[in-house]
Amino acid sequence: MAIERTLSIIKPDATRRNLTGAVADRLERAGLRIVAQKRLRLSRAQAEAFYAVHRERPFFNDLCTFMTSGPVVAQVLEGDNAVAKNREVMGATDPAKAAAGTIRKDFAESIEANSAHGSDSIENAAVEIAFFFSAIEIVG
Repeated sequence: MAIERTLSIIKPDATRRNLTGAVADRLERAGLRIVAQKRLRLSRAQAEAFYAVHRERPFFNDLCTFMTSGPVVAQVLEGDNAVAKNREVMGATDPAKAAAGTIRKDFAESIEANSAHGSDSIENAAVEIAFFFSAIEIVG
């Protein structure tokens, strides 16, 4: 197994309902270590930059509006196959299709307000981590 790092974002619907600790607990119980963490409120420009890959998709505007609607918690997770493990713990994007016991099945309000974001590849994880964290903020 390979030790990897991935980005996790606890989204505004979860922070609004004080689920930050519950989400972090699920990640840690799955064997992922939180090696960096910060709570912040994204500006519209930051949300648009972070989700630029989706700019042409019909949900882009609503996604950016949602992600700026309240605070988020950005985290760097580290562990064996961290990208895949985080995605497994989060569950499917659509909470109606997510497996029982996953973050999205248990906490999401909708497909948009689905409580968590996670990098989808090692390459994207590196880009996404660098968007939120400098090297000095990541403590293994």
